[in-house]
Formats: sequence, C-alpha cells, structure tokens
Amino acid sequence: MATEKSKAKIVDAFLGLLSEKPYAGIGLGDIAARAGLTLGELRSAYDGKLAILADFIRQVDSAVLDSTEAPSAEESRRDRLFDLIMKRLDHMAPHRAAVRHLAESARRDPGMALCLNRIALDSARFMLAGAGISTDGLRGAARTQGFVLMAARIVPVWLQDEDPDLSKTMAAVDRALEHAETWSHRTDRAAGILCRVGRKLDRHRPKRAAKPETEAPAA
Repeated sequence: MATEKSKAKIVDAFLGLLSEKPYAGIGLGDIAARAGLTLGELRSAYDGKLAILADFIRQVDSAVLDSTEAPSAEESRRDRLFDLIMKRLDHMAPHRAAVRHLAESARRDPGMALCLNRIALDSARFMLAGAGISTDGLRGAARTQGFVLMAARIVPVWLQDEDPDLSKTMAAVDRALEHAETWSHRTDRAAGILCRVGRKLDRHRPKRAAKPETEAPAA
C-alpha cells in the first residue's frame, strides 16, 4: 500500500507538471519520475491521472470545510456559499497555472470535461452541505449540477484577475450566486409541481384486483 508521503509526492508532481504543460501531454512515467517513485509505486497509489486530480480536489475540499464553522442562523446561504467559494480559490491560488492548463484541456476534450464534471459533482455536494443546503432528491441533484456550472463560469474570471483583492472575481461570484438563486427558486417550483402531479396520478391510478387463488388439482 502506498504511504501518505508517497501520495503527497505524486499529487505535487502532477500539479507541477500540469502547471508546465497540458493535461494530455503528461504521462504516468513523467509523474513517477517527477515524484522520485517507480511506476509500480505510482500504480499502488492511484489508478491514473484523474484519480490523482480527484485526490487533490478532496484535499481542497477538506481544507475549506475544516476552516469553516458550522452554518449559523445569522448567515444566509448565499453569504455562506460566497465565503466557501472564495476560500476554495484561495487554496487553489498556488496552482493557478495548473488550473489554467486543466481548463484549456477540458475545453478541447469533451470526454475529459465529462470526467471532470463527475469529480466536481462530488466536491459540490460537500460545498453545498457546508452552506447548509440539501443535496438530496431531484432538487438536490439540480442544485449540485448548478453549483458545478456556476463554478465553471467563475474560474475563467479568477484566472484572469490580477487584482490582489480579486475584485473582479468577487463581483463574478456575486453575480453567479444571484443568478443561481433565481434559477434555484424556479427549479424548486418546477420540482414541487412535478411532485404534486405525481401524487395526484398515483391517487387516481386504478388498483389491480387481486388474482383469485387457484385450487390445487386433485391427486
């Protein structure tokens, strides 16, 4: 089994390479060599590049959530999401070049974009939970995907924002949250209508009569 020290070396090596070249230009051998490990050691730690990336995202999630207090009644969900998003960007700031190459690669490769979306959905569930927002059921699934799409609009602004105060990024986050809030209300109403229609249909659905039991044939 790979040690946590080996995994940390692999993640750092991968991010270092990703800051220098596109995702597709990074081979598993390159990662192992940069980390000072054998390919066998790399294989025992991760299944591939996407697994390494998912581990990095988990580390960012943990750092953000560990530095965030439990939701309070005084804070709105919008304000809490704003703080969570800005904290995520702060933790990702040392790897901005890597994020830029990753975003460029995803734009060129739809298959990779789908894989990244799956990783982002897992992260989004925890970010929404950190803001006290449910991710259960149809509404929760819509909110989770909405958060991922919202982040996809914010990241390009952040990558171009050279202001130390990240004023453009904060403005983009505020606009995205306002749009998401409106979209969420509409989605909640639509989901509520679908649920009510489903309950009405279920009440009026004819019930099947029980089949009479057949007598066993005489011996």
